[in-house]
Amino acid sequence: MGDGPADRLPRGFRAGPWAVTELIGAGGWSTVYAARPAGRACGQAGGAGAPERPDVALKVMPTAHLAPRQARGIVESARREVELGRRAGHPRLIRLLDSFVLSAPDRPSLDGAIVLVMERARCSLRELLDAGVPKAEGGRLIAGICEGLAHLHRTGWVHADLKPENVLIGRDGSVKLSDFGLAAETTAGTHGYAPPMGTLDYLPPERWRAPLGERGVEIRPSADIWALGIVIHEVFAAGASPFSGATPVARGAAVQEYGQGRAPLRMDHAVPPFWRLLAADCLAPTHAARAPHTAESLLARIAAREGPRGTAAGRRRNGARAAVLAAALCGAAGATLSSDTAREILHAPTAREGAAVGTVRVFNAEQDCRARAGRELRCSLGLAVDPLLPYTAENVVSTRVWHGDLLTADCQLPDGLPIVDEEDLRSARWYRVHLPHGSARPTAWLPAVRTKDRPPLPRCPPSVPAR
Repeated sequence: MGDGPADRLPRGFRAGPWAVTELIGAGGWSTVYAARPAGRACGQAGGAGAPERPDVALKVMPTAHLAPRQARGIVESARREVELGRRAGHPRLIRLLDSFVLSAPDRPSLDGAIVLVMERARCSLRELLDAGVPKAEGGRLIAGICEGLAHLHRTGWVHADLKPENVLIGRDGSVKLSDFGLAAETTAGTHGYAPPMGTLDYLPPERWRAPLGERGVEIRPSADIWALGIVIHEVFAAGASPFSGATPVARGAAVQEYGQGRAPLRMDHAVPPFWRLLAADCLAPTHAARAPHTAESLLARIAAREGPRGTAAGRRRNGARAAVLAAALCGAAGATLSSDTAREILHAPTAREGAAVGTVRVFNAEQDCRARAGRELRCSLGLAVDPLLPYTAENVVSTRVWHGDLLTADCQLPDGLPIVDEEDLRSARWYRVHLPHGSARPTAWLPAVRTKDRPPLPRCPPSVPAR
């Protein structure tokens, strides 16, 4: 497959309803471009009252000049991405917006290419690793990957090519898995079949010896867990693999020695103890030893250790801080917000008896949590102590709430820390809610993105700042 200027789309090229703005990256079988709605100049918004269509990423997969078998492989890869995007949507998976066949008669190598239209991310985890990830953010990133894998595995899919290049960071700092061209749908929840391809540095020991059948190579969810173990090590060890070698093949040989019990697992001392143990469980040498460590169980361990900050709810409530981090590490400018006047509101006394009150019903944007009748810890949501500070473990009350809980609110703060939820809804509004009798605190703060109710409550009155 060619990769010269003639095989690239120039800036301004019209691809369907989109205009190419820049090249994002190229792989062996596809090239990804940034694009915006055709006819909209850079920085230009939509018409009056019309919502602005966001910039997107176009994944272009040419099929011209390929052998029939290669072309079928490209078409099958695109089919898997479309199928998974249609059936397994989740906030931790990059959204597939559309697909079409490219018409480019003046560019024969690209005419007839398959184009996948996806939401645009800010950068990849690989770019973050190259820039240097603060250790305090490592847990948030790994938890986001676990959420995506847990959803994939629950819905009967194996990613089969998990690596930092395929973990994207959204503009709000959220973590999203991408590139499902090698994804395999499992049979009876146990295994599926994938093409005999993949990234060598992330293949488990059994994959190196797996026989190739008519349907491809047999693959299980535990292969994703192995790749997750490599990624955990990379996040905390400045991008280094736990297996030494100058090339991917050499590192693959080290993986096979370890898998056969002829070499120990050696991890970098920079990996903190908790994450070292988690990575070691992910990197168990056999499928049987790795199988008990599911993405769900790993996520529960992270939530228990990291507290609200390491859970999905905690990261979403800290969306503004995560967005600033992503902007800084991915090379964009960012800024934080503060308001001394608003902060005084936080020390206001509880509403007087007889004052106006309203009710708000807790809403969890994660569909699978709304569907569950039980009160599982991973589906719980935390309430803030201070809505102007990032959501760390120190800024969340001990009382937890779940989807459907009805809370009493006495006032609202319209200009707190902006929060972005799983559906990309953003709000800086918070409600001060009363906690049950016997709680450590009488009140806490619920972000407006966590309720569908909008009670007409007064603004919380300011108080004299504490001395």
